[in-house]
Amino acid sequence: MDFTFNDEQQQFADALRRYLEKSYGFEARQEIVRSEAGVSAAHWAAFTELGLTALPVPEAQGGFNGGPIDMLVVMQELGRALVVEPYWATAVGIEALRLAGTGDGEDAALLERAAQGEARLAVAFHEPQARYDLFDVATTASGPGAQHTLSGTKSVVLHGAQADHWIVPARVNGEIALFVVARDAAGVAITEYRTIDGQRAATLEFSGTPARRLAGEHAGAAALEHIADYGTLLLCAEAIGALDALNHATVEYTKTRQQFGQPIARFQVLQHRMVEMLIHAEQARSITYLAAMRYASEDANERRRAISAAKVRVGQAARFVGQQAVQLHGGMGVTSEVAAAHLFKRLAIIETTLGDVDHHLARFATLPGFAVAGD
Repeated sequence: MDFTFNDEQQQFADALRRYLEKSYGFEARQEIVRSEAGVSAAHWAAFTELGLTALPVPEAQGGFNGGPIDMLVVMQELGRALVVEPYWATAVGIEALRLAGTGDGEDAALLERAAQGEARLAVAFHEPQARYDLFDVATTASGPGAQHTLSGTKSVVLHGAQADHWIVPARVNGEIALFVVARDAAGVAITEYRTIDGQRAATLEFSGTPARRLAGEHAGAAALEHIADYGTLLLCAEAIGALDALNHATVEYTKTRQQFGQPIARFQVLQHRMVEMLIHAEQARSITYLAAMRYASEDANERRRAISAAKVRVGQAARFVGQQAVQLHGGMGVTSEVAAAHLFKRLAIIETTLGDVDHHLARFATLPGFAVAGD
């Protein structure tokens, strides 16, 4: 299978990388993290101008109808630069509207605003009691027709406080449905906090909050799982970029750190270790590319299998590469002054978002076709 990017995808990646290298360096990123907002309106406007916000939106709503491979190209570059803007959250929200919405009316209008960078979105996957179980949904919705009111709590909503609209799973008569909630709706309490990787998250408490039910043909539990798989794929792609950056930073640091009168990069045992780091990153890259190809499969189990396999391998690579990078950096590897520490933190959070290695191993093992050795 050929995983080579086409000319248009490569040009897009090159343009985005040039922008990030010029305007979103490590120090600039740190200033944004330390700011009160935690994100940058100027960079969001630049992302819109570059076409990032329109990329995943269908053409009918003013977007470029970018597929999983196109998004993989973008997320790798954002991961490489440790971007803290709410792009992942909005892209996953766009996919939620595409999968669970009707494609017209209010759904279309919201997608058009997202394409223009005027609306930021977030999907409220998590609840306090649920850990990684997407279907452990205690939030409830009541009301006639498309208009409902929500009651319940969503936790660790990534960039929830920066979103203009949330996509919220809730139960109606025992069944899971998806709802759109405006940030300025009545009965919403937002508690924002910074996560250890410099990103922002929020707890959302709904108390009789007006919400609009998404009425697409597939807008229930299956759609929620599909949306989570999309978010997982984008996280894997972001991790690939972060792994590349961490490997590069480690190699460069070992060329400058002296021991016994010479750079430690000359020590064969450390060269072997850095080769292992590269192998882990390349294996994670290959399986993530495969998952991007399989995401659109009509066979839902094939999609689930590919996504979980990618999340497992990426999680293993994130832990190995991160730990080795910290050790090779020495004491500097755990300080806030070097990018390596922040890359390790981001990779650690990616590994635990939407299911860790153990969770996805268990999910993979429950899928049809899995066979235990010796059976």
